[in-house]
Amino acid sequence: MEKRYFIDLEKVPKELQGGIEELKEGYPITFKRRKDTPEVSFSVVPVEREEGGFHIMPADKGVHIRYVRVSDAFRALGCLFGQKEGFKSTYTETTNFRMLGVMLESSRNGVLTVDNVKNLLRIFSLMGINTVMLYTEDTYEVPGEPFFGYLRGRYTGDELKEIDSYAECLGIEMVACIQTLAHLSQLLKWPAYSKIADTQDILLVGKEETYQLLEKMIQAASSPYRSKRIHIGMDEAHGLGTGQYKKLFGERRPFDIMNEHLKRVCEICRRAGLKPMIWDDMYFRIGSKTNDYYDLNLQVPEEVIKDIPQDVDFIYWDYYHLESDFYSKFIEIHRNILGKEPIVAPGAWNWGRFWADIPYAYMTIDACMRSCREKGIREALLTTWGDDGMENDIYSVLPVVQFFTEMAYSGKVERDALKAKFAGSCGIDIEGYEMAGRMDIIPFEKDGNKVEKKEDMASNPAKWLLWDDPLIGLYEPFQDGNSFREKYERLSSQLKKEIRKGDLSERLVFPYQLSKVIAIKCDIRKNLVAAYKKKDKKEIRRLLKEEVEPLIKEARKLWKIHRQMWLDTYKPFGLEVIEIRYGGLITRLESLKDRLAKYLKGEITSIPEFETQLLKFKDDYGAWCYRKIVTPSSIF
Repeated sequence: MEKRYFIDLEKVPKELQGGIEELKEGYPITFKRRKDTPEVSFSVVPVEREEGGFHIMPADKGVHIRYVRVSDAFRALGCLFGQKEGFKSTYTETTNFRMLGVMLESSRNGVLTVDNVKNLLRIFSLMGINTVMLYTEDTYEVPGEPFFGYLRGRYTGDELKEIDSYAECLGIEMVACIQTLAHLSQLLKWPAYSKIADTQDILLVGKEETYQLLEKMIQAASSPYRSKRIHIGMDEAHGLGTGQYKKLFGERRPFDIMNEHLKRVCEICRRAGLKPMIWDDMYFRIGSKTNDYYDLNLQVPEEVIKDIPQDVDFIYWDYYHLESDFYSKFIEIHRNILGKEPIVAPGAWNWGRFWADIPYAYMTIDACMRSCREKGIREALLTTWGDDGMENDIYSVLPVVQFFTEMAYSGKVERDALKAKFAGSCGIDIEGYEMAGRMDIIPFEKDGNKVEKKEDMASNPAKWLLWDDPLIGLYEPFQDGNSFREKYERLSSQLKKEIRKGDLSERLVFPYQLSKVIAIKCDIRKNLVAAYKKKDKKEIRRLLKEEVEPLIKEARKLWKIHRQMWLDTYKPFGLEVIEIRYGGLITRLESLKDRLAKYLKGEITSIPEFETQLLKFKDDYGAWCYRKIVTPSSIF
């Protein structure tokens, strides 16, 4: 029987009561006193410095938790829930991070339902997260602007208020997170905004109508929240000032355009009593001769630095580096060149794939957070993204969030501790999610032996192995003649053993079925082509019956599993993008089946797609984009 803990709500500090009540379902606590049930009690630890932490202390009737912040109290509960034997001596954790945040993607089609945001907030609270942002480019309600989030599942103001109130009782600050310069193509595609578009992605700086809209946006995004902080974006404004701006105002230094715009937006925030933060990459890109964010030799003119508003925080995002030394150097550049104490943002590596790349995320976060601790960084924000349609399951990032908080509180991650705390916060073993996280680590031949290969951070073979057209095979050369069937069969078999109904392990049904489909599909075209070139109709007939037809059946199952996962997690808007992809895959497989049948009957004498020599080209991140994987022709 599961070990449970009794909590007397009347004796719990008021600031914890609401959150603890929300944990009664799904976690090992009871509000009914029993003789054999240990009791958990709480008290606040007064501290003079801005730091967090807690003590879990053995007590006569059970355990006593002394905590600094509300978020520390809930992390202590997460630690307690994960301990099978309890704590026989005082267990202490401290952290110098005043902000430990997670940004949840809510713009690339997948807009989380309110219930799922709440569920993730409960889990995050038990991990020690105290700040959460919903990344909303246009997916929030702006009064008088009906095209904001139009047919995209936008959040209403009332929904955001509900989320904010729920987060507050768990010790989590909800911070508005929007875009006020670039990444606004979903909005600017509507004719209503054509006059305030510089390019198809970037707002028109210097136009009064732009700032009238921004005032409405900032008010609408921030008013549902208690927090007086706001994330106003401004990253990756590539081509700033080169479109309509240049026609109206002439050519100007991007530095000057950035500062002009930032000052105007900060003025709006100031009037609203808000403290803004931005992604800071544009200052680095403009200052780099190669437009590289991570150029250690950047040149930013002194007058530009002096012109940056002092009341805006800079977020240094870095998802790529594996050496803590680089993060340390870049933190010092922020301090010494820009005069800013950065908020540091590592990434969860869930974008452009079906499941978070957990091994790579662990490596980058380890390097990043070790540097942050060494350099005395006080605020860190873990980002999630849903590039190219939000194909991934957002829950796949949970081990990464746990790892992130372990680094913040402990400075290192011990395997047994990570497993125990993940079990405490999520109620399941971590191995299944980590196993699925190896989806994109593929085998290759080396000295006659098969070894697992992690090509680089852009390696996402599961994506192109699934979507690559079964007749054309544009990405087939990237297999380098290797077969991945055994790898994906083994992964599918392993994942099946990890699935249980009624808890978070049930989400492994999706990567299980995905692996099953890829195992069949990954070799199917090259085997068919080999048989076709030999004119071996017997082999083609076998492959049609034993491979193509089962693949169609399993691909249909995958589509339905993915659909249900989406509907259980996100608002229905955006699902059409995913279903169009499955529709294309299944239709092309049906077309392959029919063409092969006609060839076998002699109704057609050739399959031209099988006669074309395939070339391996420089990927250049094409495998991150569905439309570049599925066809060399145009998709509009």
